[in-house]
Amino acid sequence: MTSNLTHLNEKGEAHMVDVGGKAVTKRTARARSYVNMTAETLAVVANGDVAKGDVFATARIAGIQAAKKCADLIPLCHPLMLTRVTVDITIEANANRLCIEAQCELDGKTGVEMEALTACSVAALTVYDMCKALDKGIVISDTRLISKTGGKSGDWFYSE
Repeated sequence: MTSNLTHLNEKGEAHMVDVGGKAVTKRTARARSYVNMTAETLAVVANGDVAKGDVFATARIAGIQAAKKCADLIPLCHPLMLTRVTVDITIEANANRLCIEAQCELDGKTGVEMEALTACSVAALTVYDMCKALDKGIVISDTRLISKTGGKSGDWFYSE
């Protein structure tokens, strides 16, 4: 069986890609998720009045931890020595939502897109967990890669 998918061998079976021969380059990836909620819930979050504690700090730490654990969660991801992980959460009051953006960086042989996406996803899930008592209708949406740099395939930027 022939395929352009690098995670499949000649038999079509999933396997971890050998990155041993690849060059070490500076690699970055940035991802974004939205957490949509009622205006009332957003106000409670913004005021720091959520009973479970500081939503922003907890979600930020959860996202950072998730990026570091990506290879434990996604079967074919390589364990990586991340050099930087940031998780930024902003309030978009006009849209009744939080915007979560994560950036991961390293000097390595494989990209960090999955780490950035995992950081956003887990940070968003943490917001949901901390706010679900206030709002059962919270929606996590539009999780996507917004940029990646480095590596053989070069730079890529999402255009809306």
